[in-house]
Amino acid sequence: VQLQASGGGLVQAGGSLRLSCATSGGTFSSYGMGWFRQAPGKEREFVAGICWVGSRTFYRDSVKGRFTISGDNAKNTVYLQMNSLKPEDTAVYYCALQRIGGSYYAEAAYNYWGQGTQVTVSS
Repeated sequence: VQLQASGGGLVQAGGSLRLSCATSGGTFSSYGMGWFRQAPGKEREFVAGICWVGSRTFYRDSVKGRFTISGDNAKNTVYLQMNSLKPEDTAVYYCALQRIGGSYYAEAAYNYWGQGTQVTVSS
């Protein structure tokens, strides 16, 4: 199973980007997907998650109201619409997939990871 994240880039503060993550390598079911990010010198952190059951979504506090996660359960594809970007959002963004339900906030709950896409927000 491979996850391919795309859509990163350089944007000015206040701008927007839309990240995409596509899955390949077989047909299988998943419980949900999520986005994490890692800034230079910092640990990877949870950004947003989506549970296919009921389409429930989860966000870290600092992105609530600015980021929106969505996806397609049948295609195991997830998106992250990022608006009102801030320099502190600068990081490598990773998508991840859960085969079995667990905490969306914890890395250990995810079974597969994408390679990451760089998001840089200039001030």
